[in-house]
Amino acid sequence: KAVVSTQSTGLLKEAEGSATSTENTRVMSMKNISSVASNIMNKYGWKEGQGLGKEEQGMASALVVEKTGRARGVIVNESAERTKARIEIARQEDERKAKAEEVKKSLKQPSKVILLKNMVGPGEVDDDLEGETREECTKYGEVVQVVIYEIPSGVSPEEAVRIFVQFNRIESAVKAVVDLHNRFFGGRTVKCVFYPLERFQALDLAPKEDEL
Repeated sequence: KAVVSTQSTGLLKEAEGSATSTENTRVMSMKNISSVASNIMNKYGWKEGQGLGKEEQGMASALVVEKTGRARGVIVNESAERTKARIEIARQEDERKAKAEEVKKSLKQPSKVILLKNMVGPGEVDDDLEGETREECTKYGEVVQVVIYEIPSGVSPEEAVRIFVQFNRIESAVKAVVDLHNRFFGGRTVKCVFYPLERFQALDLAPKEDEL
């Protein structure tokens, strides 16, 4: 039967106490470092649960540092934050490229007339829509007329309301398409494309089958 001396028992307890003290010190150091990082981020307008940056695309939490030595440490959640940031940057870049490609394709056949879709849904056309659209588009150039055409049925809600804007110059229409395509308006993503002047003048405003 093994016999443990009183002296050995005391050394064991002392070692356990030292280990516990070391762990508590490590945890407190991590909390203090994280608190300092949070205070720094707060100075730049950070709020808990939100990301840094205008679009809140940046870091959403302070980096956590684990102390590994007297003057050394490692960031334990750096990878997750960087991965999130890279995903968001990649998403924004994909959207930018997709918009540029769509605009580039439409620029092959420019027109003085543009067609805005998905600005409002079915039944949402009011007396102010025409004037608001004209006012918004005048910053691209002189607007000749605005025509709103609503399809009663048979199409998706995004295609139901078609808003046509005729400019005095093609250059103005080009600026409008570049700026308005894929813009968010009232919670919707607006689609803006050129529309043939001949069809517009003939009041051929309904979409063809291959345009839906």
